[in-house]
Amino acid sequence: MSIVITGATGQLGRHVVEALLELNVPAGEIVAAGRSVEKLAGFAGRGVQVRAMDYADASSVTAALKGARKVLLISGSEVGQRVEQHRTVIEAAKAEGVELLAYTSIANADSTGMKLAAEHQATEAILRESGVPFVLLRNGWYLENYTDQLPGTLAQGALAGSARNGQVSGAARADYAHAAAAVLVAEGQAGNVYELGGDEAFSMADLAAEISAATGKTITYNDLPPQEYAGLLTGAGVPEAFAEILADSDLGIARGDLLVSSGDLRRLIGRPATSLAEAVRTAAAAI
Repeated sequence: MSIVITGATGQLGRHVVEALLELNVPAGEIVAAGRSVEKLAGFAGRGVQVRAMDYADASSVTAALKGARKVLLISGSEVGQRVEQHRTVIEAAKAEGVELLAYTSIANADSTGMKLAAEHQATEAILRESGVPFVLLRNGWYLENYTDQLPGTLAQGALAGSARNGQVSGAARADYAHAAAAVLVAEGQAGNVYELGGDEAFSMADLAAEISAATGKTITYNDLPPQEYAGLLTGAGVPEAFAEILADSDLGIARGDLLVSSGDLRRLIGRPATSLAEAVRTAAAAI
């Protein structure tokens, strides 16, 4: 019996596999599943089972989940196609008789009005109807959503968005991965819902201030009407549909949709979550 990590070629999935190894889960009991087994060769060399799996290929999903005791379903990246892809994994997990399926959803999924949440909400509904024992890992925003854009932000000298003074409870991708690993190794998790986010919420103005402090370059935050912000994103090469989703997500931040105060992340990982200041300093030092 094994723990299967879907989407293991992605950044979150890789962190989860590493976290499981850090928790002394035997490598042979971990299955790293992803589209490209070549990208998982490093894990294979350490004894982790590696299996090819594509959410859109039901036969590959069934094969990847063979012998699974627990499954981490990391939400797919193809917005607009994720509900059916997730359904395929859930149905395969049910057929395999898994003891637990953990799903990476979105913060405050039961109350948010963000467009980006719709597929997560639909997946949660499928899970409830499936009969599969499940736990929800409602991840907040990744700090990397901002720090990965740091070179461009510095080049422009400003941040832009439509979040107004709204606050977001961001944490590092590795923090969410360690939380997932902690849930996967624990017993009695079925039915739990974890609202996951950083310890200290921040606004976009706070983010601009942290970037300024870390780099010595004054960065301002320019709040724009949603349509204008979406237009700015499309002008920078972001596909129009996704630009609209990003602008809508900022409106969600303005409403408080990504504000998390549960403390669940800190409790699961047994330490403070990565702070915004730490993440920005690390990203700045890497440039």
